[in-house]
Amino acid sequence: MTVYLVGAGPGDPGLLTVRGAEVLARADVVVYDRLSVSALLDLAPADAERISVAKSAGRAVMPQEDINALLVERGLAGQEVVRLKGGDPFVFARGGEEASALRAAGVDYEVVPGITSAIAAPAYAGIPVTLRHSSTSFTVVTGHEDPDKGGELDWDAVARLGGTIVILMGVGRLPLIVDRLLAAGLSPDTPAAAVRWGTRPEQHTVRATVGTIVDHQLQAPSVIVIGAVAATNLDWFESRPLFGRTVVVTRPAHQASALAAPLRAAGAEPLMVPTIDIIDPEDDGAALRAAVARLPETAWVVLTSANGAARFCAALRDGRDLAGVRLAAIGPGTAEELERHHLVADLVPERYIAESLLEAFPLPRDGARRRVLLARAAVARDVLPDGLRAMGWDVDVVPVYRTVPVVPTDEQRELVAHADAVTFTSSSTVEHWVAAFGDLVPATVACIGPVTADTARRLGLRVDVVADVHTVPGLVDALVAHLAGPPAARQPRRGGRRRGRA
Repeated sequence: MTVYLVGAGPGDPGLLTVRGAEVLARADVVVYDRLSVSALLDLAPADAERISVAKSAGRAVMPQEDINALLVERGLAGQEVVRLKGGDPFVFARGGEEASALRAAGVDYEVVPGITSAIAAPAYAGIPVTLRHSSTSFTVVTGHEDPDKGGELDWDAVARLGGTIVILMGVGRLPLIVDRLLAAGLSPDTPAAAVRWGTRPEQHTVRATVGTIVDHQLQAPSVIVIGAVAATNLDWFESRPLFGRTVVVTRPAHQASALAAPLRAAGAEPLMVPTIDIIDPEDDGAALRAAVARLPETAWVVLTSANGAARFCAALRDGRDLAGVRLAAIGPGTAEELERHHLVADLVPERYIAESLLEAFPLPRDGARRRVLLARAAVARDVLPDGLRAMGWDVDVVPVYRTVPVVPTDEQRELVAHADAVTFTSSSTVEHWVAAFGDLVPATVACIGPVTADTARRLGLRVDVVADVHTVPGLVDALVAHLAGPPAARQPRRGGRRRGRA
């Protein structure tokens, strides 16, 4: 077995390397530090042991010697161990010390490089560390060593090098560092910037000069950039429409990424709080198997969700089971799930609700098959089966899955209390949210469509956003339209109790 020293990158989970994701996916143990984000820990198997050895300024949960011993112990025990470190493991991260300890103990190890915050944080702040004709070099130094000790770092030499100076872990000693740089002849008018929590949704950039940077209330972890490039503002990250917003995703865990990814692309921090889980129906799929056996007698299969489509397709031997059968999908998400199984929906209504499907559905023909298989959740509205029967179809309603509540953790409750918005993609997510959280609702409530919104209102929630296009991209677009705008015009970040009909 192997101990992997993995660079987690600066914070944005999308910056983890492919190799890092590969080893995380098979880890028995993940030893992680303060700068690792929860989305990366979720890449490890659910049963993997997660051990925090978080370190921050002036505080260590576990001394470095004990971390080394822990890695050696677990490696010798034959476990697959991932040591997840912020940035790159060999850039001011003590990865060299850990590798030396493993080597001395005869434990196999592998170094998986990561993107260092020295480059990524300035890039996300719109600051290139080099610019042709003006800054052709950059120097990365640690500010963690006390300049008053002497011999730790030659700040006179750093000042004389020219180009860009990038200081990591330097907030606590920045006044002393600035004094040394000024004493070495660096002009107080030299541009300077501090990027806190670079690449993360809470990123904050302060732009100043060497002479004024210490007048700002800077906090760790911040990357300090000094040089002409610090005056460059090619901002793209902090200008995204949902930047700085925390949006709760209530979808089941296995579907959450489909909503979290576009939210993150819009600048939001997705907060995964699944209110439901998808499980087998009470008959363990017996009714579905029987319905599949009767497909030769069936004219249409109607699927109302991606979950239903996935379970229906899993029950088929292959596409030959559907010979002569037509497929109806209530929306593009359901149709896309069919496409993943190499099936094409014959009917997708213009509006992604049961009423619209009924409007588009054909009447049965004389002498033709009249049976319709409606594969759906165990609990759902009866609009669709009742409407199809009224049209003359013989409808076989088959429950292919159930939704069950997921109990939120105390940590999730605390995070929800400070979130900006909550998204609901089905009536069941609303119902289980209210059951779990009661009156605790973020300031903005966003629903994927009118049926979900009606459920929310019926349960006493004020609905702020209803997507015109009843899809995940449509929901994100509607949320952006509601929350986006110049920073000064944005609604304040707040969480609280939002009950009462709209």
